[in-house]
Amino acid sequence: MADKPLLEVKDLVIHYKTDDGVVKALNGVNLHIGAGETLGLVGETGAGKTTLAKGIMRLIPNPPGKILGGEVLFEGQDILNLSAAGMEHVRGREISMIFQDPMTSLNPVLTVGEQIMEVIEIHNQELSKTEARKWAENMLERVGIPAERFGEYPHQFSGGMKQRVVIAIALACNPKLLIADEPTTALDVTIQAQVLEMIYKLKSENNTSMILITHDLGVVAQNCDYVAIIYAGEVVEYGTLRDIYKDTKHPYTEGLFGSIPSLTSDVKRLQAIDGMMPDPTRLPEGCVFCDRCKYAVPECSQAHPEMVNVSGTHQVRCIRCR
Repeated sequence: MADKPLLEVKDLVIHYKTDDGVVKALNGVNLHIGAGETLGLVGETGAGKTTLAKGIMRLIPNPPGKILGGEVLFEGQDILNLSAAGMEHVRGREISMIFQDPMTSLNPVLTVGEQIMEVIEIHNQELSKTEARKWAENMLERVGIPAERFGEYPHQFSGGMKQRVVIAIALACNPKLLIADEPTTALDVTIQAQVLEMIYKLKSENNTSMILITHDLGVVAQNCDYVAIIYAGEVVEYGTLRDIYKDTKHPYTEGLFGSIPSLTSDVKRLQAIDGMMPDPTRLPEGCVFCDRCKYAVPECSQAHPEMVNVSGTHQVRCIRCR
């Protein structure tokens, strides 16, 4: 990890007030990422991955959501303290996000070229219309779409092509940090591989840092330098790719790896993790994973474990690692 992280999230707390109670979506999350590095954020649905991404982008809908505490330091500056205008300058130019569903991320009444041009013009107001259009056409070409399709509408593109347009919009201003929220979820397997390869190529060309949000450990293994395992609004294991894959410590991470099909073992059923994630409006006092953990002891339900350094880069939130 770089000496001075590009992005550093410290004790971030985000809750949502609902009719059923307060949803404790994120509870003291810490992570950091250096220039040019890729961090994989892994966890099951509802763990808080998208909430974290939207928190970094300051896109938490308020109401019902609210950032209750913590810091998001980008190049040493806490962007949670920026004005709305200051954040608009950062969002899209310095930090960009690829949202989960390309089908709903694009405006159906604007051409794809106009939508790429829009972000270019907002952050480069000195450009003429002709220059902005040329820039947008170049971005289309870079993501594998002919510039001649500049004037076509989203409904004229397949799902994979729409995702390429979304990526072109996100990378149009050469941001320093890209947040990709499950960018291949709605795509078939062959298109997934093409899209991931294209994202990796473009980020490498510009030395862009990336937070890759996914539940696919295979995608993480191919693309990431560091990995954060998130469960019930907390990071439960954090380290380099080798730390997480070769020296797994947390029972939840063990469970994730155990549920992956093996090419060498002849089994009839996958090893699922028993139980369900706890209700985020009523989180347990102790370890949030203890009800599903095969190693649980009485102490696990009484004391909330802190993150423990296993090595220089490897951290785990489990009393077994004290």
